[in-house]
Order: sequence, then C-alpha cells, then structure tokens
Amino acid sequence: MTQTSYADASVERVAAENGIDYAYRDVDGGDVPLVLLQHFRGNLDNWDPALIDDLAAERRVVTFDNRGVGGTTGVTPNTIEAMAHDAVAFIDAMGFQKVDLLGFSIGSFVAQEIALIRPDLLRRVVLASSAPQGAAGMHGWAPEVIGAVGGREPNPQGYLDVFFAPTATSREAGQQAAGRIFGRTANRDEPTTWQTRQAQYDAVCAWGIPNHSLLERVTAIDLPVLVANGDSDPMILPRYSYLLAGLLPSARLAIYPDSAHGFLFQHHSQFAADVHAFLAEAG
Repeated sequence: MTQTSYADASVERVAAENGIDYAYRDVDGGDVPLVLLQHFRGNLDNWDPALIDDLAAERRVVTFDNRGVGGTTGVTPNTIEAMAHDAVAFIDAMGFQKVDLLGFSIGSFVAQEIALIRPDLLRRVVLASSAPQGAAGMHGWAPEVIGAVGGREPNPQGYLDVFFAPTATSREAGQQAAGRIFGRTANRDEPTTWQTRQAQYDAVCAWGIPNHSLLERVTAIDLPVLVANGDSDPMILPRYSYLLAGLLPSARLAIYPDSAHGFLFQHHSQFAADVHAFLAEAG
C-alpha cells in the first residue's frame, strides 16, 4: 500500500457478518493495524489529518464509522456494550487477527469494553480523554459542555471551547486543527444524524451512572494501556484519567499541557510519537 495522506484517503466499505456495511479509511501498512474509535458525534472526517498522518508514518491506521454512524448502515445503539460488539464485528470483517486500539472520548469507553470482552483480539490499547465506567461525577456532561457540542446544528465556537483550552496558544492551535479537519472537500463521509447523537448520549449517561462496584471491571484489563488527556479538558476531566490509570493493572499516564479535549489534535506530533513509542515496546 503506497503512503497516502488522510486528507486524500477515500471512503471504503466492508460487509460484516452482523449485516452491517461499515465505512472506513485505511492509511499505509504495517504488521499490526492500529484501529481508531471516534469521539461523540464524530465520523471519518472528524479525525485530524495531521494526527492520522503522524500515526501512519510508522503504522497501518484504520478509522471507521461504527453502526449507524456517518456512512455505515444500521441504527446507532444506545449502549457502550453494543457499540463494542459492533466494533468487533468490523475488526473481524477486515480479517484482522490482532490489533492495537486507540479510543478517543466515547471511543475510549468502547475500547475498554472491547478489552474486557475480546482481550485475545488486542495487543495494546490507547485511551484518550477517558474515564472508567461508574466514576462519580461522570453522569452526563456539564450543561455548558453538552450545550456547546450537543445541539442539533454544528457549533464551531462550541467545538473550540470544548476541544481547546481558553488560552491564546491553544485557541490558535484549535483554529489550525479545525482548518485541517473541516477543510476536506472531496471524498467526504456522510454526516452523523440526530439519532446517533441521542443514542450516543444515552450510552454516555448510562456509562457515567455512579457505581463504585463497576470500577472493579477495568482491573480485569491486564493489557498494556496508555491513558492520555489534556490538562484542561472540560468534557472528561483529567482527574478521571488519573483514576483510570490507577485502576488498570498495567497502565501509564500522559497529561498534555495547555490543552483540552482535543489535546491529541493540538499536540498531534508529540502524541503520535508517544503512541509510537508505547506500541513499539516489546512484550
């Protein structure tokens, strides 16, 4: 496979045994694919091409729309567990025997669930802007956050407010990232629907119902895990990254300065380098 920029990558499709036709993009090659799980309401176009290109410099990177999202058929389910089973169906349809996972935001919840139900499928896991199920204070998001990114119509200012810190440097990085993300004019994915928004928010709220006994679930994930976040994330507060990393048996934590929910876009080069180093470790 010749090297292709994510900005130029076309949307491909694969039929899975669950009856769903998945939309995906596949960039470059490698022995173990790195499969990415997207954020709340995001589709293939909402990944920063600069981040994907940095990751694909050393790895085969596959992004996809889960069931009912963007160009993928079906109806978006309203539980993280169902989303995890649908993601596994996509991975199986691609013929992958072993993958690394990078889950972002709600995608990080799905990645945790996959690590619990199909640990044999995974080698290493990266959880970006994440929290464990049942953590106190995670029931839904703050009103100003869901108001900014949860409305019926796109809200560019709300996106910047949530994904980037309220500093001149972070907002400048946010403007640059937004230009890369929303600047695609060809081979665009289908937009996500209101049904996807509602179902995903239902799943997020259920995931965040306080239940300390559920915190024990992640202790069963004995795979190597990198937990990462921005130091000013208003959507999934950094304290949940510390909690998650402390609960996981084999985890390390990276907090990126002067950044928020979109830290991985703002610090795309450093984050990709950290991901490469983590995934390249032996054992």
